[in-house]
Amino acid sequence: MPEEVKKKRLTDVGPHDYHDYLPPMVKKNYGKWAYHEIMDSGTMVHVAENGDKLYTVRVGSPRLVSGSFVRDLCDIADKYCGGYLRFTTRNSAEFLFEDEKNIVPLKKDLEKLGLNIGGIGNNVANIVHTQGWVHCHTSASDASGVVKSVMDELYEYFVEEKLPSKVRVAFACCLNMCGSVGSSDIAIVGTHRRPPKINQERLLNLCEIPSTIASCPTNSVRPDVTADGKQTVRVVQETCVFCGSCYTVCPAMPIADPLTDGVSIWVGGKVSNARTKPTFSKLVIPFIPNEPPRWPKVTEAVKTIINAYKEGGRPGERVSEWVDRIGWPKFFKITGFEFTKYHVDDFRLAESMMNYSAYARL
Repeated sequence: MPEEVKKKRLTDVGPHDYHDYLPPMVKKNYGKWAYHEIMDSGTMVHVAENGDKLYTVRVGSPRLVSGSFVRDLCDIADKYCGGYLRFTTRNSAEFLFEDEKNIVPLKKDLEKLGLNIGGIGNNVANIVHTQGWVHCHTSASDASGVVKSVMDELYEYFVEEKLPSKVRVAFACCLNMCGSVGSSDIAIVGTHRRPPKINQERLLNLCEIPSTIASCPTNSVRPDVTADGKQTVRVVQETCVFCGSCYTVCPAMPIADPLTDGVSIWVGGKVSNARTKPTFSKLVIPFIPNEPPRWPKVTEAVKTIINAYKEGGRPGERVSEWVDRIGWPKFFKITGFEFTKYHVDDFRLAESMMNYSAYARL
């Protein structure tokens, strides 16, 4: 884009052009990279057509970080990378630099901060997750707590290449799935099991009835009338999928329930189209109750899947490809998970169930 055009488009509305924040080496060789090599589980090098080399060191980080944590990363970026730093879509931090001699001292400084270097290659990548109990109003589980507990158990697979291929793990704290759980090898999804509770008195003062009804993807929120003739809503429990979308627009319909909330485990998603087409994850464990602070059953389930994949997967084979090769019956047999009625796929009914247009079916 010409400089004069870029200057005209600079406003205080919307994001800046990302080209403005690329390291000089990346700008110089933009679109001209020949190949990349993985040097170890936390380091790789990109080589341009003209022979230029750009080194990357990756560290894991929690999604929710403090200001001091960001300042520490920026100090290291100033010291070794000319001030350039990037975060990946899975919440890892990457340091990009040109001098190979910086690899060892950079890693030593990161280790002094207690940061874990890894996630490149045939590893378990840093877990991408949503906000959970810290902030999300529809959360069925605690994202930070579950992710911390799971990654503590999977640490060896983050810092060392021990798996047939890369494994992406994701966490979403409810069925709205703000995280990339639908396309991750292993997904943990917060699950509500009861419909929202309606506080009729608050609803009349807080909520707009038409937008509350329109928020429901399965048309389970229906118009109703109170005993004294005022407009309100009701919930059809038979079709409610407990997503919490109604609570987003109407605070008088909370869905969180500490007695029945928990998580489910899904397996087999991927975005890559290498060897096989992209896939969505499928249900493996319908429900595990919340067990803070360490969620032992969740961590055990994830580690069981990882270990089975490690033993049975072929080199370069993603989790979904491994499951397709051995078949779901064998997957359930070797993992020991119970097959239930909830595993039967009824997505063929979606056309009649989902409210995907402006037309409301009552």
